[in-house]
Amino acid sequence: MHVGMWGLAVIVIVITSWLLYRYLAPQSWKEWTRVGVVQAFIIAFYAEMYGFPLTIYFLARYFGLDLNWGDGGNLWAQLFGTEVAHIVAMVLGYTIVFSGATLVAEGWRRIHRARRQETLMTDGVYARMRHPQYTGLFIIVFGEGVVHWPTIVSLTAFPIIILAYTLLARKEEAQMLEKFGDEYRQYQQRVPMFIPRSVGGQHPRQA
Repeated sequence: MHVGMWGLAVIVIVITSWLLYRYLAPQSWKEWTRVGVVQAFIIAFYAEMYGFPLTIYFLARYFGLDLNWGDGGNLWAQLFGTEVAHIVAMVLGYTIVFSGATLVAEGWRRIHRARRQETLMTDGVYARMRHPQYTGLFIIVFGEGVVHWPTIVSLTAFPIIILAYTLLARKEEAQMLEKFGDEYRQYQQRVPMFIPRSVGGQHPRQA
C-alpha cells in the first residue's frame, strides 16, 4: 500500500522539515544539533513509511515473522491486521499531532513577540509551561510516531528526542537566569517545564 512511494516520501519530508525549521528555528550550533536529531527522525520515519519498511525487514529477517509488506513498517497494522485499527490509529494520531502543532505555533508567536520587545514572556501558553514549543514537538512525535504509525525507528527516536530537548531547555534556562535573574527564577518556581498543572492553578502574568 505505502511501500515504494519515494516521491511522496520526499514531498512529506520537505514540507515537515520546513515546518520544523520555521517554528523551531535554531539560534546556536547546539540548538542545530538538537534539531538535527529531529531532522534525522523525520527523514528515517517517512522514508520507512512511504519508501522501504525497515521495521518489517528487520522483524522478518531476524525473527522469521510472516509479515505483510503492503502495510509498511506500521506495527499496529502488523499486530491487529484490520482496517478499523489502522483508521482509529490514524484519526487519533493526527488529532494528537494537530494539538501539538497548535501548541508549537502559539509558543512561536508569543516568544517572537517577547524577543522583539526584549521582555520575559510568561502569559498565554507560557503561563502553563515554560517550554510549550518543545512540549508541542513531543506531542507531535508521539502522535505520529507512536500512535499513528509506530515503527522501530519512531519508537527508538522518541525518547532520544525528549532527552535532547530536555537538555537544550535546561541550557536555555541557564541563559535566561543570567539575563533576567530573580525574575526568571520566580517564574521557574511558579510554572512547570513541560507538563502544565491543573486548569484551576494560578497563572502568572507577563513580566
